[in-house]
Amino acid sequence: MAALHLENLVPDYVKGFECYIPSKPDQELMKLYGVDHLHRLNNNENPLGPPPQAREIISRYPPPRAAIYPSGDAYYLRLRLAERFGLHPDQFLVGNGANEVIAFAIKAFCQAGDNIVTADKTFAVYEWVAQFSGFQARLAPLKDFAFDEQALWERRDQRSKIIFICNPNNPTGTWWDLGRLRAFLAAVGGRQIVVVDEAYCEFVEHPAFPDCLRLIAEHPNLVVFRTFSKMYALAGLRIGYLAGAKEVVEVIRRTCVVYSVNGLAQEAALAALADDAGHIARTRELVRGEKAYLLQELAALGLPVQSGEGCFLMVRLPMSDTLAYRRLMGQGVMIRSMTGFRFPNWIRVSIGQHEAMEAFVRGLRGIL
Repeated sequence: MAALHLENLVPDYVKGFECYIPSKPDQELMKLYGVDHLHRLNNNENPLGPPPQAREIISRYPPPRAAIYPSGDAYYLRLRLAERFGLHPDQFLVGNGANEVIAFAIKAFCQAGDNIVTADKTFAVYEWVAQFSGFQARLAPLKDFAFDEQALWERRDQRSKIIFICNPNNPTGTWWDLGRLRAFLAAVGGRQIVVVDEAYCEFVEHPAFPDCLRLIAEHPNLVVFRTFSKMYALAGLRIGYLAGAKEVVEVIRRTCVVYSVNGLAQEAALAALADDAGHIARTRELVRGEKAYLLQELAALGLPVQSGEGCFLMVRLPMSDTLAYRRLMGQGVMIRSMTGFRFPNWIRVSIGQHEAMEAFVRGLRGIL
């Protein structure tokens, strides 16, 4: 048998990249921690599940359809998105979750020696995809838990191709209003692609929050990411999309993998858009009420909290966040420890049903 010279085959940027290790399946975690239930408050999932018409599609999906390749470019979903948002179907690109469209965008515009710019404490996949693709990720510090346009500006150079802004930001919930975003886009001009990730935009009720899809005609270097994983509760089907000017999306389309979005995901997303008004209203009501309950309870415990928009908040603990994770897991409550996201001793808690919120508060009191 010939020897495998793996050291000579793997690029240095892959050797130096520390990969993300996902948690074990829920059943395995329950065995490990000796619990018979698990409140999932770690992944910002919608506890109400998908909208009714999407549930119907999922429950009645014909097994023979599994043998047939789906639309390679999510044709009907792009038509529906275009109709919904007043854009052209060719201005949309659908991917296997938002993670895939992040990779499409980075690979479309970056080559050896290029870099992307984003914050140091935001959704980590922008940084990860750049690094394991061989590109530098330049990170700007947050200011008051929010993206700082001056810091982003200072991190750019002539090899910066994309600036990523998460609005509202995961995990801090802070956001830029329309005026602030417009001023930043005007300052950038056409020198870089500006990606605004709006994964949690449907949770925001503040009237000053910008709808970036409406800004694309005004700023052709703007690319907007959205997902069906959060508000629409299709995280298990992995489907997200980007939108931008036709000429920009056409460039990104050259890097995409066709047929990567399965047929059930495409049909469920279509159905989710068909009856989303009531679903969005119900979800917002739940998040609003349970977040208020958590804020009251956490204030009574004297714990610092960072809460903005979105279906989550952050809590600073007087102990190790990884230790808190293990102790809460022993009570059947799963949260996100934040040391790996550069927030040591903080945890992020997804908003869930009231039973789950009570279990979290009870568990937190116990470990403190």
